[in-house]
Amino acid sequence: MTPIRAIRAGKPAYYPDQTIYAEYAAGVLGLGFAELDHGTGLIFEVTGAGKSAVFGAGRGSFFPQNTATAATLANDKHMANVLMARAGVATLDGDYFFLHDRHRRHRPPGHERADALAYFNSLDDHAFIKPLNGSRGDFAQIVSGVDDLNRYLESIERHYDAILIQPVRMGPEYRVFVLDDEIVYCVSKAVPVLVGDGRRSVRKLLAARLPQMEAHGVSAAPLHSLFVELDHVPERGEYVYLFGRTNLSAGGRMAFEEPSNAEAVFAAARKALRALGLRAGGIDLFTRVYDDTEPLRVIEVNANPSIRFLEDSGRDDLILRIWRHTFTSLGLIDV
Repeated sequence: MTPIRAIRAGKPAYYPDQTIYAEYAAGVLGLGFAELDHGTGLIFEVTGAGKSAVFGAGRGSFFPQNTATAATLANDKHMANVLMARAGVATLDGDYFFLHDRHRRHRPPGHERADALAYFNSLDDHAFIKPLNGSRGDFAQIVSGVDDLNRYLESIERHYDAILIQPVRMGPEYRVFVLDDEIVYCVSKAVPVLVGDGRRSVRKLLAARLPQMEAHGVSAAPLHSLFVELDHVPERGEYVYLFGRTNLSAGGRMAFEEPSNAEAVFAAARKALRALGLRAGGIDLFTRVYDDTEPLRVIEVNANPSIRFLEDSGRDDLILRIWRHTFTSLGLIDV
């Protein structure tokens, strides 16, 4: 059995994480594995029990347990919210708006850029905005004031067609990974931090982090939206918290932890997944929201979540558990 770290050591830096995990799991479970795209890892095949299955990285889904319809619904954050609300799951609400005029004749009124401004005004010109079909925290940020909104729209319209505008809500954030109603793991999520060195200002510390975010293909939040004093020079070891996104790709942090209301959180996660018709997914929740009447709210459901955190935490056993479920659902493992 070749461990994950050994497989990764022999691959180029751009090689997809999940392809590495699939090769590892196939080796442990005695299945055949073949990379099909000249060493890029973008296409691979797994064989077993007289059957085969082909996977594609990039925009491809690594969870064939989920139907294409269910995964597509989950990827549209508005549609997902509608279905979860219908099932009695509290979400962050909000509304969607298009950034371009093309295809306008094919959509209902009330969701154009002018409507976005009106909705933003109704939220006292203070909202959390993200791409309707985005991932990894790209362009997900708090926007305050009309000028800030206009700058945000100008920057995002080159990359996305539509956005979701939501009220700003804050609270302890968790991710729950579920397979067929089974809780595989639960982690707390925390905002990115800068660690002072006693020499560089917050502005310079942020600049040093920018290349890493660009490598992940994730937008950097505008400096004025981070609610920090940019010219402050933190002492060595001093933490500076960057409020907004908690995604790992944006510098967020995770830790294995269950909230005090774990039973209610797990029930909500299962209910959210069922509402979308998914068998596998990562559910992000606020386990409680400050100054809110709801005991907890689902932020979003990820039908194709990254599990890199498990590798970084040395939890190869959980990676194997997830891929065993995938291979079993495809009939590659005799049961």
